[in-house]
Amino acid sequence: MANLTLVLDAMCGDNGPRIIVPAALQALVSNPQLRLLLVGIPEILNPLLPDQRADLRDRLQIIPAEYAIANDIKPLQAIRQSKGSSMRIALELVKSGQAQACISAGNTGVLMGLAKLILKTINGIERPALTTILPNQEHGKTVIT
Repeated sequence: MANLTLVLDAMCGDNGPRIIVPAALQALVSNPQLRLLLVGIPEILNPLLPDQRADLRDRLQIIPAEYAIANDIKPLQAIRQSKGSSMRIALELVKSGQAQACISAGNTGVLMGLAKLILKTINGIERPALTTILPNQEHGKTVIT
């Protein structure tokens, strides 16, 4: 893998930072060319980072956010009130070129809406697509959109 910077919305998802931060560290161990920007509340994220892994901390940066968007909020309301949220800040880091991609386990409708608002779409593409890769027995992987 060539040098790659990803931004993680570290506050969202069912288990939030207590799952995302260790997974981020594991990704850094597995990929020496990877750099991660963790967006979230520093007082919550910092205690989850082990002190003895200074080598990994050089490729990890915490970007402060004020709050996380709740999973049960209506997308339009969340988009209107998204300033300072970990999800919006993460997408803005992609827009500014500080990261090549954003990863969030948060509210999918809000993520899609904010991405369309902040990042826009490619000409001729009206809405973002959701996709995932699943393993299969015959060919190894199946892409589902």
